[in-house]
Amino acid sequence: MKEKDTITPLARGKPNGVLTQVLTEARREAEERLRRTQEMKFTISTNIEDVLFKGRVRVNEMKLNDFLARKLDGRGVVDTNRDVLLEEFFKDPTKYIRDKGALNEIQAPGHYLSMKRAVKGEVIFDEGIRKLCDKGVNNPPGWSLAAAEVKATVHNSTKHFLDAAAEEARNPTTTSAPEKLEGCYESVHNARRSHAVELPDGVERRKRGREWGA
Repeated sequence: MKEKDTITPLARGKPNGVLTQVLTEARREAEERLRRTQEMKFTISTNIEDVLFKGRVRVNEMKLNDFLARKLDGRGVVDTNRDVLLEEFFKDPTKYIRDKGALNEIQAPGHYLSMKRAVKGEVIFDEGIRKLCDKGVNNPPGWSLAAAEVKATVHNSTKHFLDAAAEEARNPTTTSAPEKLEGCYESVHNARRSHAVELPDGVERRKRGREWGA
């Protein structure tokens, strides 16, 4: 029996009032996050979580139904999934969307792959944060002074962000570090409305330069 009363079909006309409100709020939130991100400066006291996520809403903390409402016009929304996080959904999509046709529609647009990559990127950042905090590395100076074997425990994308932040915090009047960070976050800025986060693959490795206190 089809779940006509629980699964929202593909919207072929204008979004209803609830979805319109959700989309409007999403745009406002994205604009505010972008403003905070652009104003954020890294200092010696900035913690590494702020460096890596830079005030962004965590994609893996977004609810599945919110994503479906905002990016896919509500198709596939199910009442029982109101508390399901995207991170859990991507692990086993068929567990939460059992209608094959609805699932195919959800997985077809580029937004789906963007969000899936974003969640993967955040997991990488979270793992790096945990490893570094366990070694007492909590801020840009700590990263700059960390031993090579400590830095080797985290993903290259994490290193790129922390190297750039350490340089900006160490030399706040220089332009090279902010430009580097702008490059790292360029795809994030361009995808604010979809909450997508692209890892900075292929970003040139930075030289550490002089150490803190040198």
